[in-house]
Amino acid sequence: MIAGRTARRLLLLGCLYAGFAVPQAEAALPTYAEVRAAHTPSEAWVLDRHGHLLQTVRVDKTRRCLPWVGLADLSPAMTDALIASEDKRFMSHSGVDWVAMVSAMWDNLADHQRRGASTLTMQLAGLLDPALHRAAGGRSMMQKWDQIVAARELEKTWTKEQILEAYLNLVNFRGELSGIAAASKGMFGKYPSGLDRSEASLLAALLRDPNARPATVAKRACGVANLIGQADCRRIEGLALTALSQRSALEMEGQLAPHLARRLDLKPGQSLRTSLDADLQAFTLATLKRQLTELQGREVEDGAVVVLDNASGDVLAWVGSSDTTSQAAEVDGVTAPRLPGSTLKPFLYGLAIDRHLLTAASPLEDSPLSLDTPLGQYVPQNYEHDYKGWVSARTALGSSLNVPAVRTLLLVGVDRFYAELKDLGLNSLTHDSDFYGYSLALGGGEVTLLDLTNAYRSLANGGVLRPIGWLPATARHGGKRVLSAQTAYIISDMLADKSARGLTFGLSSPLETIGHASVKTGTSKDMRDNWCIGYTDRYTVGVWVGNDSGAPMRDVSGISGAAPIWQAVMNRLQGNRPGRATKAPPEVESRVVHYEPAIEPDRRELFLAGTALEQIVIPSEDLNPRIDGPGNGAVLARDPDIPAERQKVRFSIKGMGSTLAWYVDDKAVEPLWLDVDGSLLWPLVPGAHRVTAQTAGGKTVDAMFVTVK
Repeated sequence: MIAGRTARRLLLLGCLYAGFAVPQAEAALPTYAEVRAAHTPSEAWVLDRHGHLLQTVRVDKTRRCLPWVGLADLSPAMTDALIASEDKRFMSHSGVDWVAMVSAMWDNLADHQRRGASTLTMQLAGLLDPALHRAAGGRSMMQKWDQIVAARELEKTWTKEQILEAYLNLVNFRGELSGIAAASKGMFGKYPSGLDRSEASLLAALLRDPNARPATVAKRACGVANLIGQADCRRIEGLALTALSQRSALEMEGQLAPHLARRLDLKPGQSLRTSLDADLQAFTLATLKRQLTELQGREVEDGAVVVLDNASGDVLAWVGSSDTTSQAAEVDGVTAPRLPGSTLKPFLYGLAIDRHLLTAASPLEDSPLSLDTPLGQYVPQNYEHDYKGWVSARTALGSSLNVPAVRTLLLVGVDRFYAELKDLGLNSLTHDSDFYGYSLALGGGEVTLLDLTNAYRSLANGGVLRPIGWLPATARHGGKRVLSAQTAYIISDMLADKSARGLTFGLSSPLETIGHASVKTGTSKDMRDNWCIGYTDRYTVGVWVGNDSGAPMRDVSGISGAAPIWQAVMNRLQGNRPGRATKAPPEVESRVVHYEPAIEPDRRELFLAGTALEQIVIPSEDLNPRIDGPGNGAVLARDPDIPAERQKVRFSIKGMGSTLAWYVDDKAVEPLWLDVDGSLLWPLVPGAHRVTAQTAGGKTVDAMFVTVK
C-alpha cells in the first residue's frame, strides 16, 4: 500500500516536471528595491530642529505597520522558526517545493483534507499581487498556477535573503499588526532583534491562522520551537495567553509633543522636522510634572508651557498638558482661552506711557475705588485685600496693584486699551470693549497662552509684534509696531525691577533668575488660573497653571504655582549665557526723582524724552482734580417728551479746575457747551462716551464714562 502511494506521487511529480518545468509570468513583479521603497508605515514622526524624535503619531487607522526591518536586524531565531514552520526546504527550492505540493495534492484527493503547500516565495507573490492572494474560499487552480509562475520568476531576480526579509515585513501576524516590527513591538514590547526562540515560534505559528485561539497557537508554537531547539512549552503557553488574550498595545516612542503634533498635517511614513528642541521639551515637561506633583492637595492638576525664540519666532517648547496629573490631558493648555489676571497690566501701563499720560515715576493712588456700571458697582481690590496709598507707576506695575491699574484704564480709556490688545494679537477677545468694561485692566477677557506669550515677546523685541511658527522652513516675515521702542524698553525695565516687586512679592522670589529677565505674574478670579510670563534678550517663556475643568485651585497664585516652572525653564535657557539688559534706545532719558512727601525713596528713573521730572509733588486731597458728574459708568436715558437740544448733563471739576480743559471722546468740546464757571454742559448724544479733563499740555488727569440710551 505504501509502495503504491509513493509510486503514484512520483508519477505525478514527473508529470509536473515534464509539463511545466519552465512557466512564464504574464506580468513582471516588482523588484526588491521597489517593494522596499514603496513600504509605508502607518505612523508619522515629528522631529525636533536637530532631527531628534519628538512624537510618533499613528496616521493610518486601518493597520499598524512600522518601518522596514532589514534581515540583519532580525533575531536569527525568527528566521529559523519561520522556515521550520512554513517552508523547510526554502533554501534549496527555486520558488516551488514540488515534493510538498505533490504530497499535498495527493493527500487532499485521498484523504479529503484541505492542505496547502505554498512556499514562502509563493506566499510573498500573493502579498505583492492582490490577484494571487488567498481569498476566504481558497484559491482556484488557475490562481494557484499563477502563483507558482510568479514564485519562479521571483526566485530568478530576488535573493533568498531578500525574499525572507520582504515576507516578514509585509505579512499580517494578528489583527491589525502588519509586519514583524509591529508584531514584535505590539505583542512583546521589543524590537525584532531581541526575539527569543519562544517568542519567534509563537509569531511563526500565527501565520497559519492569525486569529486562532491562544491555546491553539501555543500548541503549534511548541511544535515549531521543538524543530529549532528544545521548546519551553510552559513559557510559550504563558506568552500566548498574555500576548493574544488582550488587544495589543503598541507603545509609541518619543511622546513629548502630542498637542503640537495634532496641529500638523502628517502623512503615513512621513518624518517632519519642527522648530522645537527635544531636550528643552523634555526638561519643560518634566518640570511641569514635578511642580504639579508638589502642588497635590491644592486642587490643581493642569498646566502648560510655551517657549519662543525672540529673534526668529521659533517655538522651542510646546507643552500642552502634564499628561500624568491631568484628567483632561487631551486639552491643549497652550491654545485654550483662559482669564489672564494681571498679565495684561504691562500693556496698559505701556499704552499710558506711550501716550504721555503717565511716566514710570507718576504717582497713582491705591485707595478704595467704586465705579458705576450698567451691572452695578465695580469695586477693584488688590490681591492682598489692602491698600498702599500713593505709589509710583513703577511700583504699581511691579507689585501688581489692582486699583492703580483701573485708575490708569480710566486715563487711557477702555476702547483704546481694547484696541491695543487686539493689535497685540489677543484674538480670543471676541466681544466688544463694552462687554469687558473696567475688568479688562485686571484680565477680564480670555486669552491663550500662545498669543499672550507672543505679545510679551513684542516687548522683548522693542515694541514690534512678529509672527511665530513651529515649522523652521516657514517664512515669517513682517511685523507691526504696537509700542514705541522707548516705551517697550521702559516697561521691560519696570518688569525686571525686583525692588518694584518688593511691596507684594518681597525681594527674593521665584521671579529671580541667573540673568537679567523681565517677568509678570497673574492670577484670575477665585484662583482659577495663574500665570507667569517673562523674557530675556533671547527667549520668552509663558506658563499657565490651573484646571482644564475651570475649577478653582486652593491657595495657588502665580508666584507659587506658575513662577517656579518659569524660573526653572528660564534658568535652563540661560545656562550657557545669562540674559543681559539691552541698551536704552535714543530718546530715553534718565533722571533722579524725589517725591514730596517721600512716598518712595529717591531713585534714578527712566522717561520718554520731554516727560522727565526730578521733583514730584503728591497732591493733597483738596487739590487732587476730580470730575464731578452723574457717576462713572452711569447710563443716561433721553426723555422723548423733552426737546433733544435741551437735554444736557453737567460735569464739573473739584480742585484746580481753572487750569483744565474738557474733551469728549478725545475731541475738544464746543465753547458753547461751557458754563460761566467752567463746567461742561454736555448735550446727551446716544452711545458710549468718555469725558476727560486735560491740562493745557494735553495730559489727562481724570476721566468719566457714560452711556446714553
